[in-house]
Amino acid sequence: MKQNKALIASALGAVIAMGALSAAPAAAADKEKCYGIAQAGKNDCASGTHSCAGQAKVDKDPADWKYVAKGSCEKMGGKPGSK
Repeated sequence: MKQNKALIASALGAVIAMGALSAAPAAAADKEKCYGIAQAGKNDCASGTHSCAGQAKVDKDPADWKYVAKGSCEKMGGKPGSK
């Protein structure tokens, strides 16, 4: 009986995990990197200046980027890209 419960719990966990993984690529497809708009400490990542998220030292550093809705980057004063 314990084996059946463990098997069911394992299978249920796998189904839930697969659902979460399949939703992530769809959300990412609606976003783009936008360089030069991040506020200090609020970047998603950067190109070569530091290791990554939350480490921007100054506002609007051209090397730091944030994910934004596709098509909105230039309207925000940034430069879209995939450096």
